[in-house]
Amino acid sequence: MAKRIDALLTQGQTISFEFFPPKSEAERATLEKTIAALEPLEPSFVSVTYRGGRESRQRTYDLVAQMASRGIFTPMAHLICVAHTRVELIEILESYAQAGVVNLMALGGDPPTHEGAVTGELTYAEELVALAREVGEFSIGVAAHPVGHPRSPSLSSDREHLAKKLQLADFAVTQLLFEAGDWSSLVAELQVMGVEKPVLPGIMPVTSLASIPRMAAMGSAVPDSLVAALENAHREGGDAAVREAGISLATELCRELLDLGVPGLHFYTLNLSTATREITERLGWAPERA
Repeated sequence: MAKRIDALLTQGQTISFEFFPPKSEAERATLEKTIAALEPLEPSFVSVTYRGGRESRQRTYDLVAQMASRGIFTPMAHLICVAHTRVELIEILESYAQAGVVNLMALGGDPPTHEGAVTGELTYAEELVALAREVGEFSIGVAAHPVGHPRSPSLSSDREHLAKKLQLADFAVTQLLFEAGDWSSLVAELQVMGVEKPVLPGIMPVTSLASIPRMAAMGSAVPDSLVAALENAHREGGDAAVREAGISLATELCRELLDLGVPGLHFYTLNLSTATREITERLGWAPERA
């Protein structure tokens, strides 16, 4: 029987990884190598991203269904609502249920801009969560933005929207965060609104200076203090020193989060294994298992 993430979160701290479906044979080979390297860590679950469009949807489905059938990981499929009709979303949800996939990350998604794109009938993730509840017995996660979604008019409105999503969903996973206080503040603000669902912090080490502006573009600006530490490392030892500093700082962040009692750690892997393995090895930590 497929494991549900909401149930896993009641059994102790989890460790989870995020992958994206490969677009080419080269990317497929890289992902297979990464999966083989991370499998010994026995993650509680893994998530597979989806950016919209029929091809991307099929790639996500194929990878998640394969993981479910092989039984090596407990998979969670990402699904966005903005580029689909209601009927299409129901068909997608039913196909996952038939494939034995019970875990879903429900996302609003960015409005499609390419020519011929379908305008979805649903706009917000909370609508997708409600639809998924109608279709099947899914364990459903939603996204959380520690410093607010880039399109939110204010932090308070972002928190109100997140609280509504979490009242319907089972748990949340944050966008990249770099300071433990961002997680604790987010959780405290949700608790004030009467929401105490698990919120998993999203972790990705900054291992190069070139990645800093990309993270900012994703809505996860790297704090000035962290940028300064990485720039200082580069002056002293070049790119290798930056990578070492990034791994060390991410490891320390994980330690702080674990001390705060986070329900688990969610690693954004970019389909690579080395940084994630190094951090977990330095932590000397594995999730408790029932």
